[in-house]
Amino acid sequence: MKLEILKKIIEKKKNKNEFAIITNISNGESEIFEKNKPLSKEMEIYSNQINNFFKSKKNGVIEGSDIFVETYILPIKVIVVGAVHIAQYLVDFAKSLNFEICIIDPRGYFASEKRFPDMKIINKWPDEALKEIETNENTALIALTHDPKIDDPALQHALKKKFYYIGALGSKKTHENRCARLKEANFSDEQINLIHGPIGIKLGGKSAPEIALSIIAQLVSETYKK
Repeated sequence: MKLEILKKIIEKKKNKNEFAIITNISNGESEIFEKNKPLSKEMEIYSNQINNFFKSKKNGVIEGSDIFVETYILPIKVIVVGAVHIAQYLVDFAKSLNFEICIIDPRGYFASEKRFPDMKIINKWPDEALKEIETNENTALIALTHDPKIDDPALQHALKKKFYYIGALGSKKTHENRCARLKEANFSDEQINLIHGPIGIKLGGKSAPEIALSIIAQLVSETYKK
């Protein structure tokens, strides 16, 4: 690999960019791939396959070629609002996936190091806590408290920042009331309909770990649609 390419890779990692290294293993020549940026003429014929590797966050050799694709994808930032029992199982599932979890809950007796070891916890109200977190369209929100004073400000923030995934726990009636409050806060039907509520894929389970599994399944599904 040329020194120039290596320096660019180091810089992109430092700046937390998402990219892929495309290498012709027959001659060792490499180049950097970034979304919506042109490839060299040599690699351009493989652009669809390279894009597919990048979107699926996988590494591998393009079939029928000597082209190796190595992706560098940042962890997905997932903000969990509400350090409830379901959140403990949710965190356990998420640890083995490419998710960077942050828990927000002003109730310190719920959101504690003892209940969530080695996890970033912010014991503040969402309005304050979200000022401490860099968020964008690649961020996900999972609201679990059922408490409008805690969930609603977080949901409003997620809608304004266009999070790619927004989910909120609660019954259909709870979600109807939630939607009505958001409408009163001047959010459009189009925006409100982006919220997955009730949250999770319908697996039929009712226990805390089963609900957590349904949420993680939905989160993973939406992540691969990005």
